[in-house]
This record gives sequence, structure tokens and C-alpha cells, in this order.
Amino acid sequence: MATYWDPFQEMDRLFSTFAGNARQSGGMPMDLFRTGDHYVLSMDLPGVDPGTIDVSVEDRTLTIRAERTQRSGGDAHWLVRERPTGTFARQLAMGRGLALDNISASYADGVLSLTIPVSEDAKPRRIEVAHTADPNAIRRGSSEGHQVIES
Repeated sequence: MATYWDPFQEMDRLFSTFAGNARQSGGMPMDLFRTGDHYVLSMDLPGVDPGTIDVSVEDRTLTIRAERTQRSGGDAHWLVRERPTGTFARQLAMGRGLALDNISASYADGVLSLTIPVSEDAKPRRIEVAHTADPNAIRRGSSEGHQVIES
């Protein structure tokens, strides 16, 4: 009995095994890093119409939604069709200490970039320690280099 073996299907299976993270994110791979007093999120959205990108924050959940429309080929006979179309969405739970009302976004060359500032409350700050003159001070005495404590 003959069996049908498709090498492209096997390659796709292997690729899915090794690149599972990209597929699990719904075709929206991202990088996130902190620099200075803000975070930068970069998300690949190639072929997306910029007018369909929607970024919103509700109850500490950041939602990014975008749409890639299907190319109308008229009487085209597709040989390979691997690029997904439709609406893509990704949600991220945002931690405390972020200024969610000051997020800025830009889209260029197929990459959505978000700048998320750290809130003023979460920034490190120096606290001055107040001190007063203490009557029980330690002074250096002149007798044989020993310290003398006065009370």
C-alpha cells in the first residue's frame, strides 16, 4: 500500500514545533524592554492597514487589535497562501507603577511601537534624613588618642 508524503507539510510541522511562540501569539510577535524611565514595546504587524490598529487600556489590560485584509486577486489562482488575514488581537496585563494614561504609539515600516512611561510614584527617589544636634556627642580627646564621650 502506498502512502502519501508531503515534504512541505512535514516542514510546516517541524517549523511549528520550533517556532511555536510566534504562532501562539497570533502572528503578533513582540519585544519589550525598559530603558530609563519608560518601557518600549515593539510589535510586528506587517501588511496591516494603519487605520485598523486599535490600542486601548481598560482596567490595567492593554489590548492591541489590528486587521490585515485579504488581497483580492480577481481571477487569481493561488499557488501558496500562507499569510494570515483577518483581525488579530493581543492582550497584556499591565503591572502597577506604569503611567497608563501617558502611553504613546507610532506605526512605521510594519512595526507598532508603544512607549509606556513609569509613573512618578514608582520612580526611585532619594529621601533626605533629618538630623538634630545631639547633646550626647562623641568628641576626640587629646589624652593618649582615646575618644572621650561626654554626657
